Formats: sequence, structure tokens, C-alpha cells
Amino acid sequence: MSDHKPDIKLLFEPESIAVIGVSQEPGKIGYKILENIVEVGYLGAIYPVNPRGGHALGLDILRSVDEISGEIDVAIIAIPARFVFDAVVNCAKKKVKFLTIISSGFSEVGNLEEEQRILRYTRKNNIRVLGPNIFGHYSSKVSLNATFGPRDIRPGNVAIITQSGALGVAMIGKTAVQNIGLSSIISVGNKSDINEADLLEYLINQEETKIILMYVEGIQDGERLVEVLKRATRVKPVIVIKSGRSIRGAVAAASHTGSLAGSDKVFDAIMRQCGVLRAESIQEALEWSKFLSHTPVPVGSNTIIITNGGGVGVMATDACEKYDIKLYDDQEKLKLTFESVAHGFGSTKNPVDITGEATKADYLKALKEALVDDSIESVIALYCETAMMDSQELTEMIDEMYGQYQAAAKPITFSIFGGERTETAITALHKKNVPVYRDVYDAVSCLGALHFIRKSQSREIEDYTAAKVDLDAVNKLVDSALADGRSFLLAEEGQGLLNAASLPGPRGGVVHSVQEAVSLADKIGYPVVMKVVSRDILHKSDAGGVLLDLENDAEVIDGYQTIIHSCKANVPNAYIDGIEVVEQIKAGTEVIIGGRRDTNFGPTLMFGLGGIYVEVMKDVAFRAVPLSQREIRTMIKEIRSYPLLLGVRGEARKDIESIISALEKVSALISLVPRISDIEINPLVVYEQGSGARAVDIRVLLSDDKEDSKS
Repeated sequence: MSDHKPDIKLLFEPESIAVIGVSQEPGKIGYKILENIVEVGYLGAIYPVNPRGGHALGLDILRSVDEISGEIDVAIIAIPARFVFDAVVNCAKKKVKFLTIISSGFSEVGNLEEEQRILRYTRKNNIRVLGPNIFGHYSSKVSLNATFGPRDIRPGNVAIITQSGALGVAMIGKTAVQNIGLSSIISVGNKSDINEADLLEYLINQEETKIILMYVEGIQDGERLVEVLKRATRVKPVIVIKSGRSIRGAVAAASHTGSLAGSDKVFDAIMRQCGVLRAESIQEALEWSKFLSHTPVPVGSNTIIITNGGGVGVMATDACEKYDIKLYDDQEKLKLTFESVAHGFGSTKNPVDITGEATKADYLKALKEALVDDSIESVIALYCETAMMDSQELTEMIDEMYGQYQAAAKPITFSIFGGERTETAITALHKKNVPVYRDVYDAVSCLGALHFIRKSQSREIEDYTAAKVDLDAVNKLVDSALADGRSFLLAEEGQGLLNAASLPGPRGGVVHSVQEAVSLADKIGYPVVMKVVSRDILHKSDAGGVLLDLENDAEVIDGYQTIIHSCKANVPNAYIDGIEVVEQIKAGTEVIIGGRRDTNFGPTLMFGLGGIYVEVMKDVAFRAVPLSQREIRTMIKEIRSYPLLLGVRGEARKDIESIISALEKVSALISLVPRISDIEINPLVVYEQGSGARAVDIRVLLSDDKEDSKS
């Protein structure tokens, strides 16, 4: 068999479809799918199949796919799980290109074995599989509704990929109610084969699709998804809703990086890195989809608020801060533009307050001034109900101005607040797809999403160059540790890893007697630090295996004996390989750098405030590897403690370049050496600009997974 996979385009634009499991009874799923395909107007060849034969919807039901004379691009399987494999075998003989397996009863109920059996067979025969456990898929391009959901899907420019079938069916209804048109909706179910990345490959370039919305429960092949998402978000907005915000992923107890990398925190950071908008709720995602599909991307960030009420203007200002919208603040220019419409008690500052006395004419004038002012790039228009406008005037004013802003390709969003008159206006305007909201935060949230997209689409193409590390030396260290039956590096090996990556650590070594300890301490120069070296003790401090600030020979002699005694008391069966004696690194700003092989996304990088408080402060940022130097800088700036690195209260700026260099080295190690599962440098002590940084302690965990080592 060749290993040529069929083009994903055929799933969305098939010329022929077989529906296996078509019943003559209208209530059954197979009949419902066929009915949707026929009634919605799909023009390709349609072949209903059921061993019993018969007729349905004016078509002959064939007894087997063998009876089909032409080629089959897509076969939809809607039969009980126990019969699916046989149907797959028949489809393979017929050289079907895509299978959409509607049937449930596979991995979602613990029947992984049967799902894997189907997958092995289809891979061998170059058949792609959507599902199993799905409601089907819809593609407006060829008027194809191959689902058992609602028939009347409104065609449009939003594509939805959903892992939840029930939610997907509900979203079809919800989008219709909210006047949102779909270019496609695809249910991925168990994702045995086709996943989000595969579908995105088609949707990125599909003209009809302007917005992509994904509902995700779990990630598969995260490294590929990241690569595809980065490409997708350069050309069209991608919105994601992910369930499980509060559920922590598997915690790697041996490293801070693992315990801090709750799956949701990593997911959130990586979606932002890819330029993906993450919605808090389905409603927010749909509001964004609708707004983004009808609104031009602004040329710049300058935004103004026009309001007839001070309080609602302040709320909008707060919302702008939350959604990262830059309010235009050239006071002189604002005064010049809006002086004529700010009544006596009004304000030309931003928010521009035209007061409760504002009439329809005042609103029109203010909004027209903002429209023609090129330094204003987007507008938030607020209205609190007064006696100055009736509902018809309000509707006309908003409708007219929205049309003018659309024609000029300048984004505007409206929020109107009041009683019956505003509700009447909202109902009328919603029918025309005018972005008018009851709540200020909803109006600002949509504009915030638009500005996020503007930044995503204007970001530079990233240039990745892996930092130089001595891979031969690193692999020798890993080989040696694994051969010794260990899943981590000992102190001396960790120091060897730092050397191989040219990461400066403390001078020192491992000793096996009090005399050796004193001799080495004298050679390094006081003060020194002593640490236990043991394959059985990963958390050295907890076992009493670390002593700091040892100032002379006597303290080293006492320290050696104290560490041995404490460790044997705390971890009685621990084998002690020796005691590490290293120079006491002088104080500086402590940060943490972590690299780990994430279950979902593969190699990831962590950076944050380090030292002993890292678990308490949890002031960390995450990224997927590889990442450009520009993205590393963004990551460093993301932590709350970033001002400490810039220098506070008269302190000098810290050597941020040395942090970037260390992050590049750890990034290279975690991506180029698959058998390293976790690396953590804590603390990396950073000194004043130009004085570098020192890696005080390094912890490295290993995995002897043969699959990993091949990747």
C-alpha cells in the first residue's frame, strides 16, 4: 500500500457520499442524516446502504457498498459499534477515502481496543477517519449537511470544530438564533485519527471561512497543533473554548516546573503565544465570532469612548484596561475634535462625555467627528436612556452611524442601557447584525478581541535558531545515569550538563571524606555551600541535606557530619554518593527556569520568580518550544515581578540578556534531547546588567522511553 493520504479537502467538498446504516424508519439516525443530505441540497452522488435494502427519500437503498458503481469520497457509518469494523473492511475494498464514524461505543466508554483496531486497519489502507462518536459534519461550500442535528444551518463565514457532539448540535441552534452563519461545523468526537490540526489545514485557506471557533476538551499532538495555529492566526481569527479550567494536569512531584504547570495554565499561555483568543464561555465565543466576522481589523490601537453618562464611561474605561484596549489620550487633539459637542458640563477628555442633554443630532455629530479623525482608530459608543431620544431615533442613529463606520472600515461597538425603548432598539438592530450590547463589558470585550487579532496578525514571522549545546557530552551523561538505573542526574552530572550548555554554575565538586571537603573548600575559597548527593534524596533541603554560609574549616568539618547524620535520620535507607562542596554564590535576584516535556504540548519552557518562594508566589510564565528571542522577551515581561529585573528603588537594572541566554540553552536541551523530561534551574541568580547570572542549582529528570528517544 502507498502511504499517500487523501486530501482533507475531500471531506469538506466530496463529490460522492455513502451513508451506511440508512433505515427506512424516519426516527433513526441513519435516516435523519440521509434526510439532511438530500433536503439541504447536496448535489453530489448519494448512496444509502443497508443490508436489508429498500427505499428512502426517493433513493434505492443498496445492500452493500460493493453495489456502488462509482468512487466514494466519504462514507458515513451510522450502525452499532460491534458492526463497524466489518463496514470499514468493506469500505477499504471499495477504496473509500474518508470515513465519518457516527457510531458511539468506543474509547469514550472504555472500548479503546476496538477503536485502535479500526485505526490500524484504516491507516494500512490510507483511509482517514473522522470520529468515532460524532454527530457528523456540515460544509456550506457544497450545501452538505451530513449531521443528525438541525437541518436548517444558516450558511456564513464562521467554522466550528467541536469535540463535544451534544454541544455542537446545540451550537447549531444557538448560532441560528444569534444570526451567525456557518461555513462549516465539524464534530471530532474521539479524535482517533483526524484532529483539530488536520481540519485547520483546510480552513486556513478556505475562502468562505473568516473565523474559526474550536471547542476543545483534550489536546492530541500538541506540537503540531501549535505549529498550525501559528500559521492560522496570521490570516484569520481563531477562538478557542476549553473545558477543564480548574482541573490540574498530572503533577510531576519531583519538580516545581511540573507542579506549577497545571494543564490549564500551560494551555492558556500557549494559546496566547499562538495568537489564539480564548473565550471564557460559549456565549462570549459566539459574540466574538459574530463581531469579528463583520468588523474590519483596525489600523492601530487608538480608541475613544463617546458617552452621554459619566458613570457608564468610567465602567467602559475599566473594561478597556481589562481587555487591553489603548485609550487615545492626546488631550489637545481631543479638545479640538469634540469641543463643539461637549455641552457645558461635558468633557472632551477620553471618555468624551456629551452629557445627558445629548440629542440624536449631538450623537451623530460626535460620532461623525470621530469617524473622520484619522488619529482615532476605533470607537466605543455608549448610551444611557434619557428623554432626549425615542427608540426609533435611537435605532436610526445607531444604524446610520454603523453603516458609515463599516463603509470607512473603522471599527465601532455600541452599548445602550435603559428600559423598554432601548430593548426595542436592541431587538431591531440585532436583526441587522449591528454590534449593540446591553452590557458595557460585552461591547468592550468584543473590541478587545479585535485588537488582540490585530496584534496577532501583525506579529513578525519568528526566527528560531537553537542555542549551541554540546549534545555528545549531554547524551553521555544521560546514558551513564540510565545505565546506572537512575531517572535523574546526580550533582556532578548536573554540573556537567551546565558545562555542556555553557551555563555558568558555581565552582566546586563532590567529596567522599571530611579531609577532601576541607581541602576543596580551601581551594574554592570561603564561604561555601555543602549539599548531599544521593539518588534517593531529590528534595535535599527537606532531608537536612543542604548547609549554607560555611565560613571556615571547622564549619565544613561539622557540616559534613551534620548532613550525613540528618539525611540518615530523615531518609534511613538512602544511599549517599558523597557531599557536594561548592562556592557560596553572592546574592542577587533569584529567578527560576524550567523546561519539561508536557503531556499535551511536548517541550515547554517556564520562567518566573525563583528561590524558596516559587511555589508560594507561583509567579511564572509558560511557552511552547521552539520560541524566538522576541517571544522569550515577551515571556520574561509577563511575570508580575518583571519590575524587579528592571531595577526598583534605585537598584540597577539586572542582566536580562543572561536570562534570555539561559532560557535559550534550556529550550535547546529540552527539545534536542528527548530523554530529558524535566530540567530546572532554581535559582538562577541574576546580577546587575553586564555582570551575568549563575545557575546555583540544577535538577534534571530523565525518561528512557524508547519512543521519546526516537522522536
